[in-house]
Amino acid sequence: MSTVIVDPITRIEGHLRIETEVDAGGTITSAHSSGTMFRGIETILQGRDPRDAWAFTQRICGVCTVVHSMASIRAVENALGYRIPTNARLIRNIMSSSQLVHDQVVHFYQLTSPDWMDVTSALQADPARTAELQRCQSDWSNNTTEYFTAVKNRLASFVNSGQLGFFANAYWGHPGYKLPPEMNLMLFAHYLEALAWQRDVIRINTIFGGRNPHPNFVVGGTPGAISAVPNGSGFQLTNGRTATDPVGLELVRTLIQKMRDFVDKVHLPDMIAMARFYPEWFSRGDGLGNFLTFGDYPEVDNTNGIDDPANLFVPRAAFLWPRDGAGQRLPLSAFRLQDQVRPVDVTNLDEVQEFVAHTWMSYSGGKSQGLHPYLGETTPAYTGPREAYAPHNPTGPILSNRTEYSWLKAPRWKGNAMEVGPLARVLMLYAKGNAAAQEAVNRSLTDLKLPLSAMFSTMGRLLAEALDTKIIGDRMAVWFDQLNQNIARGDFATHNPELFDPSTWPAEVQGFGYTEAPRGALGHWVTVRNGKIANYQCVVPTTWNAAPRDPAGNPSAYEAALPGHTLAVPDQPLEILRTIHSFNPCMACAVHVMSPEGQENLRVTVRE
Repeated sequence: MSTVIVDPITRIEGHLRIETEVDAGGTITSAHSSGTMFRGIETILQGRDPRDAWAFTQRICGVCTVVHSMASIRAVENALGYRIPTNARLIRNIMSSSQLVHDQVVHFYQLTSPDWMDVTSALQADPARTAELQRCQSDWSNNTTEYFTAVKNRLASFVNSGQLGFFANAYWGHPGYKLPPEMNLMLFAHYLEALAWQRDVIRINTIFGGRNPHPNFVVGGTPGAISAVPNGSGFQLTNGRTATDPVGLELVRTLIQKMRDFVDKVHLPDMIAMARFYPEWFSRGDGLGNFLTFGDYPEVDNTNGIDDPANLFVPRAAFLWPRDGAGQRLPLSAFRLQDQVRPVDVTNLDEVQEFVAHTWMSYSGGKSQGLHPYLGETTPAYTGPREAYAPHNPTGPILSNRTEYSWLKAPRWKGNAMEVGPLARVLMLYAKGNAAAQEAVNRSLTDLKLPLSAMFSTMGRLLAEALDTKIIGDRMAVWFDQLNQNIARGDFATHNPELFDPSTWPAEVQGFGYTEAPRGALGHWVTVRNGKIANYQCVVPTTWNAAPRDPAGNPSAYEAALPGHTLAVPDQPLEILRTIHSFNPCMACAVHVMSPEGQENLRVTVRE
């Protein structure tokens, strides 16, 4: 038995450590996930005006720049009963959905594709055959021999420089890579295209939020006024007064179409094509089988700061995989998905709870209890070795040998560990009868000649992400059309002017704010006492997935997905990277305070 440690394992935020026990045959028998940095944002918010919370929580992450603000302003609106105008609801939907499409395309190309494409193999590709492959996939315009020759020459110049930069820490030549050189070259070309694409399309949030990567938000609506002037009997849309004018709106329309074109002609076809070479990965990395969504994208206006879950495009729901008397999961053919979907009450103190039994945290009532976020506590109590406190230190003590081994709390829904993210969203939409989701899933699985059960896997998770990107991207165009129609009717309101004077607020109120971040269910819970934040708790997607074990010893999603993997080359654990990266981990949301220690970029250790 040996221990294989990968630290860091993320390509975007490096505060995640994975420790696995591997038997003599190279098969993982157990796994432990450790967040190696403390998150202190909840403590920072105490005593502040709740209407300012969004500006602090937004800085949790520079990647998911919209979602924490969205959850925060919704939490305050829910607590204080703030209504928002129709335009604000639709603009928020567009901002959130554009963030999701942008983020998930970047995840596929910049953060996950290096696990599946061998960049150095692309140097052996025939550009003419690559162009033919591109034309077989779609009518994407960059499909000529000349184009792929230029990309290949650019790659050769980069490799020959000896400075691989962000491609340096990879396992090129690993036997797990299966793509032919031409597909590697095509994916690398799209990797570069996605970099340029994402810089362009993110301007949507600049138009509506004033800036990016941290757009402006406001409790009670959206901050940007729609450009309008009096026309005698009312108002009319005009140019030049604000960013949201006819020119800005037309640019948003163009950018939404640009997003959808890239997803339809590049991202989703690449995902399907890549999956054909890795069919075995549709039966690896399954994990929990339990899924949770908080829901998002309200389709109707609320009246008192509370969105009815029945009116959310993405449902708020939970799915628990049914099991037999011995605790084994039943085959998918033994039940109907829709019969296992259950409602979620985020304010019920017995439903969502966080545990700290294996966390460097303490609760005033003891480490074995679970606390609902309204009652949540954020009290660091580090008990680990000094050298393990810094990130990127796989040569230090093995953390999983200790009772506490992570800064992350362990969230549970009715005592169950849950997976969140694109697979959960697509599953809920599919089970709830969403026509777009059912058509996209069924067509893709038919194309790949796979059953629905294949979705519950490492490769299925990536396929779900691509399908989720298309479903939400297509719906974004609908919300934009609704916004234009509402403006055409003469409604220019983006903010509710009837905001309450803090002196009129109840002495104590509580509120919940939600969103479906690209990585999954995100919730903010706030308690406001005497006009100030008394308690604030964030339960974020990567905490759901990357959490340590709970008091009963049950693993969370990452830890449950790794056992059974066989490492072809133990000191090049590509298999671990593939499954963990399929969840799209972003540890900034789970851990926020950085230590000045730890200078390693990447190191893997194998201990006998």
